[in-house]
Amino acid sequence: QVQLVESGGGLVQPGGSLRLSCAASRVTLDYYAIGWFRQAPGKEREGVSCISTDGSAYYADSLKGRFTISRDNGKNTVYLQMNSLKPEDTAVYYCNAEYGSSSYWGQGTQVTVSS
Repeated sequence: QVQLVESGGGLVQPGGSLRLSCAASRVTLDYYAIGWFRQAPGKEREGVSCISTDGSAYYADSLKGRFTISRDNGKNTVYLQMNSLKPEDTAVYYCNAEYGSSSYWGQGTQVTVSS
């Protein structure tokens, strides 16, 4: 069974940084486009960033310059570096892997930005 496991979330003060990881098992992420999404309480899930198989990265306009997505195919892991965090970044962050008709989601990791 394919598994995506997010980690790296936690409580951080405004202006702080976190690096989220999305590690895969039973699937090789090399062939998948990977996306990070987030869902805040009472809000719909929204796209944060995605990275294609060739390493091209895309970001939500509001997050450009603060978040960086990267992939390490050797470790079968995708990362989301988040800097200058704001309280409005508080959400559960999910990773998604897509290839053709296959789509997998992780269970999410909580990020809380608060003083």
